[in-house]
Amino acid sequence: MKLLPQFLALLAGWSRAFAQSRTHQRALAHALAALCTFGRRTLSRSIALLGRAQKDWSADYRIFSRSRWQPQDLFAPVWTDYLQRYPQGPLTVALDDTKLPKRGKKIPTAFWQRHPLSPPFRINLLYGLRFLQASLLFPHYREGDFSPRAFPVRFHEVPAVAKPGRRAPPQAQQDYRRLQKLKNLSTQSLAVARDLRAQCDALGAAHRLLLLTLDGSFCNRTFFQASLDRTALLARGRKDARLCFPAPPGSRRRYAPATFTPEQVRQDEARPWQRAQVYFGGQWREVRYKEVPGVRWRRGAGLRPLRLLVVAPLPYRVSPHARLQYRQPAYLLTTDLASDAASLLQAYLDRWQIEVNHRDEKSLLGVGQPKCAPPSPCPASRPWSSRPIACSCWRLCRSSGRLAPPTISRFPSGENLPPAFAARHTHRASPDQRNVWFRSRQRDFRRNSYALRLYSMRRCPNSRSRAEPLASYFPVQK
Repeated sequence: MKLLPQFLALLAGWSRAFAQSRTHQRALAHALAALCTFGRRTLSRSIALLGRAQKDWSADYRIFSRSRWQPQDLFAPVWTDYLQRYPQGPLTVALDDTKLPKRGKKIPTAFWQRHPLSPPFRINLLYGLRFLQASLLFPHYREGDFSPRAFPVRFHEVPAVAKPGRRAPPQAQQDYRRLQKLKNLSTQSLAVARDLRAQCDALGAAHRLLLLTLDGSFCNRTFFQASLDRTALLARGRKDARLCFPAPPGSRRRYAPATFTPEQVRQDEARPWQRAQVYFGGQWREVRYKEVPGVRWRRGAGLRPLRLLVVAPLPYRVSPHARLQYRQPAYLLTTDLASDAASLLQAYLDRWQIEVNHRDEKSLLGVGQPKCAPPSPCPASRPWSSRPIACSCWRLCRSSGRLAPPTISRFPSGENLPPAFAARHTHRASPDQRNVWFRSRQRDFRRNSYALRLYSMRRCPNSRSRAEPLASYFPVQK
């Protein structure tokens, strides 16, 4: 199976998002150039890769500024493929935010924020942009010994409200406090969740439950007290959150006076541990957990009934002869009162794939590298959102014909294999080796699309006759 024809076949569904066919063709060209560009993934390099460096760039920039299309319409191939493969069960979507460091002081939406890698004893700051991503989780382990995958379906910028100066009038200070409650990360994520629910209804999945797997930053009253139709939440909570049970019938109280924490539930020997089989790390594993139904979170969810799932820390060894160590336990709060605990644990473990999306989009696809300083002909969100869209279609190309992780026997004969694979020619690839395999497939994709010839033309200007640009695949009419 060749990647280039499969990639173009998946992007053929974008025709409904554009009003004109020539705009659709230019969008396909830029999506392909986003995967094949060397160095920084800027719009100018994509235009040069397409063989239009000596032509007018206005039409290419107008795709991201004047063309009437919405980025969420380009994720239709992901939803269509998911509904065809898995016609039953909840629609599991992972939500998470990511940060892109910037240096320019005149970027209107950049702000100082907490660095995600700062240690707990010292908060470091990061100046940059913040984006919210929603990824649809594909449970490939239902079809065999295959790892799950996450495909981006939303990618929105969620900037913070600009704080007024010290000499600002009192009205500006009041407006700032009011906008802080209306346009924070949680409220903007709620709008994305409602938009996802509306898109599922439009695609004929109104009868299926939408399950949102959230990180600890979204485990707050904004999410748990919001009214979400046919949408369940599964979030990681704090170990010291004060929980309680409802008051007994006939009492004037709403909550029972006795409170407890998830950490106390884990240490309570009166509650037995239960066991469940989940797929994680390339194989089925057994995890221990405790379930407490019917709890109340007074400061978070109010009177809404919740379920508490306490996952025991998993043992591991650094080496075969090292001492046994344990990871941190997990405390999950969910509004889904009907699903079994094993499926909820599996859905939260699959959420790790959105972190893999963040890595691939930043390191391989160049999210955040296009420079659009104001006044710019293109908004900042559209050129950067095309990278996760291309990542979705790229991964669909990888998994449409073969869902299994790469093994050496599946490579074509005569191919120059990486050393990591040559050493283990009979074993399934590890996560690090799959990253090497992803880069090797990306090199093959560039080779098939004549990007290497164009690169050699740039290094050797006298060999222009031997180069065949990518523009031959996309005959755009002016």
